[in-house]
Amino acid sequence: MTMQRLFYAYMALAGIAAGAVLAAVPQAQDFFIKPYFWVLIAVGLFDVGAYLRGGNAPGAMLSMNARVIGFLIGGLLMVAIPTLTGVEVRFF
Repeated sequence: MTMQRLFYAYMALAGIAAGAVLAAVPQAQDFFIKPYFWVLIAVGLFDVGAYLRGGNAPGAMLSMNARVIGFLIGGLLMVAIPTLTGVEVRFF
């Protein structure tokens, strides 16, 4: 499995987890770190892990396109789950 596909799966899980938390506990949106940043922090954690695993070796780090696509996957899932469950949530 390539690093990009692993990242996409990781971001899908992060988005599903964030959306599930917001759907189950709507008060989580009032946490001092807003839900939008939860997904952004997940991207950063994966990047740090990839760097620690392989350094700057070719293929060890993600391209910017992969980061943006992963962020969109996580963000869309985070928004879709509370919306489909009918919970009103502020993401910013």
